[in-house]
This record gives sequence, C-alpha cells and structure tokens, in this order.
Amino acid sequence: MRQGWRWFGPEAPVTLDDVRQTGATNIVSSLHQVPIGRAWTEKEVRDRQSLIETTPGDRSPLVWSVVESIPIPDAVKRKGGEARAEIEAWIASLEAVAACGIPIVCYNFMPVVDWTRTELDFVTPTGATAMRFDHERFAAFDLFILERPDAAQHYSAEDRERAHIVFEAMSDDEIADITRIITSALPGSTTEPLTIPAFREKLVAYSGIDAARLRRHLIEFLEAVTPAAEARGVKLTLHPDDPPRSLFGLPRIASSAEDYAALFDAVPSAANGMCYCTGSLGVRADNDLPAIARRFASRIHFAHLRATTREGDGRTFHESAHLEGDVDMVAVLRELVAEDRRRGPDDTIVFRSDHGHRMLDDLDKTVTPGYPAIGRMRGLAELRGILHALGAPPN
Repeated sequence: MRQGWRWFGPEAPVTLDDVRQTGATNIVSSLHQVPIGRAWTEKEVRDRQSLIETTPGDRSPLVWSVVESIPIPDAVKRKGGEARAEIEAWIASLEAVAACGIPIVCYNFMPVVDWTRTELDFVTPTGATAMRFDHERFAAFDLFILERPDAAQHYSAEDRERAHIVFEAMSDDEIADITRIITSALPGSTTEPLTIPAFREKLVAYSGIDAARLRRHLIEFLEAVTPAAEARGVKLTLHPDDPPRSLFGLPRIASSAEDYAALFDAVPSAANGMCYCTGSLGVRADNDLPAIARRFASRIHFAHLRATTREGDGRTFHESAHLEGDVDMVAVLRELVAEDRRRGPDDTIVFRSDHGHRMLDDLDKTVTPGYPAIGRMRGLAELRGILHALGAPPN
C-alpha cells in the first residue's frame, strides 16, 4: 500500500516539504483553481505535476498518484446523459490527467452540498479540536435559517421542537457561523459556495429528483466516461456520501454496500471503482466496514482512512482520532492488505489519513479545516504502525 497525503496546492498552509516529513510518498491533489465545469488542459496538469514531482536537492521524491477530484457539474447530477457538454468537458479533463500518467481519479455525486459539518472546532477532552455534525444544529439551520419550505416533513415533532430550542439559543454570530460552514463549501468540496437565496434555488432545481432518478443519472455519466477511463488505464473511484444519508430532502446514492453494488452491476468495467472512506461509511452503524472492504476489494483503488464517533441516537457524530471511535481500523486494514497482496506493484492501493484533529502548534496557526498537518501526521503514523504489525509496511 502507498502512503498518500492530500495537498491543496502551493497556496496551502502545508508545504510539500512538510508532506515529506510526514513520511507520505504519494500526493493526492487537484486543480482547485479551475472553475467547476471547465475542462482541464494537459499543460495545467503537467505544471502541477512538475511542481509536485520535481525534487529539489536531496529531498525525498513525491509522486502525484491520485486526482481528488475532477468536480462533476451540477447539470450532470440533474440531467444525467442529457448534460452532454458538461460530460464532454469532464472527459477532456480525464484525458489530460491520463496523458500525464496519473492513474486514479476520485469523484463524488452529492447534490447541492458536498461533505457537510456544523462545527469545525469542536473541543475534544484532550483539548484538540475536531469537526462535528450536530443533528439538532443542522435541523435548526434547515428549519429556521434556510427556512426550506418542505423541511418540516423530514423531521419528527420531537426533532422540530429540539431544533427550535437550539435555534432560539443561537447568537447572531453562531447563526452566521453555521451558515458560513454549510453554504460556503468546505475545503476540497466539489460544489459551489452559495448564498441562502442561491441555496434555495438549487434545492428547487432538484424538485422531482428522487434516489432512483439520481442513480440513473450517475449510471448515465459512468456509461459515458468509463470507456475513456478504461482505454487510458485510469481507475475512477466514487467517494461515499458524507454523511451517508439524505440532507435537505435530497437523495444520496453512495451511502451503503447496496448502493455501490447497484452501480457496479450497472457499469461492470474494472475502471469503475470506489474510494473506500471509512469515515463517511462508518457514520452509519449498519455499514459493516470490513465486510464492505472484502466484498468490493477488487474495486478499491484509493482509501480514506479516518474514524468517527456516533453520539446519542447516532445522527450526531464527530471526527475521532484514527484508532478510536466506531471504526475497527485493524480489521479494515487487514482486509485492504489482503487485497493489496493480490496485486502487482503498479496497482497497489493508495491510502491517506483523512482529516485529523487540530492539535499542538496547529491550534495557533491558520489551517485548512479538516486538514491540519499535525493531526493528519499522527493518523498516518498510527496507520503505518498497524501496517507494520500486519507485516505489510507501506511504500
């Protein structure tokens, strides 16, 4: 297995030399500066690749092995195969990536909002901070800040009462904070920042799109792009929904083993794979993570390894340390190692420590939410320790 690290580019607080010091060898990155929907050029990809892979002096070499992500425009999610121009632009970006020899592309198919949290600096018992999704605060936003017209039908009477209490206790600053966190697109998101009015308009645009229709649109997208990926030796990896359940009444279709099975049955190409994210899938208690890894082993080319802790009734959760929380990381890695050993040296699984607590010096620095250096380095070290104990030291 290969140790990856998500890097947000030359303007990010974490530098490539910082990455080298973590022990990571493979970079996971994207052209975040390119507007969603505009085709990437080969020159743009090569310029970023050169920045990553040109090793100064006697520094340790790095390789850009995963693109995370090429954003899928909203039109594709709403119209499927009818969004021909947008799909062609996406294929052009894929071709630019393939021309540079980058073998893995990660993407997601979450409508309107990407990964979603309500707090970015929830204080843990150690004093480090973590990201958190608070169901009651989310409901308060949906019902009383966004004021989504049909929101009430998606919450029980008890949920609505609790959300109203939470909303009434919020200060103006807290309302502004949760609005910013949910609508402005978190780092790495592949959806666009939105104002409250624009958010409402986006939701209206999805009226009548249920899970079956959204799944059909994803399958139409995959039927169009998978042949291009297969012909160029690129593996497509679909990231799970985060959290893996409906938000704002919108369908989500990559939340369970059966969701993935339906997509693999519909588009059986070996290029149609998954990004196995333990943090996203692990939020649902009914997702058996080792079993999912075992069932779809040959489809896993890229893994996000992190843990979450479900709180209360299981709808609220926070990011835990990598070897804590509700994820049995040893069992997960045992399955991934077994699959990795069946592969050739050029097809090994790339993994990265995903997210991480804000801790130590990072508490006093500007950091990318969810992606501080020290917390992720701790996570990577812990994962590396498990792999050594399993007799499979990573590259």
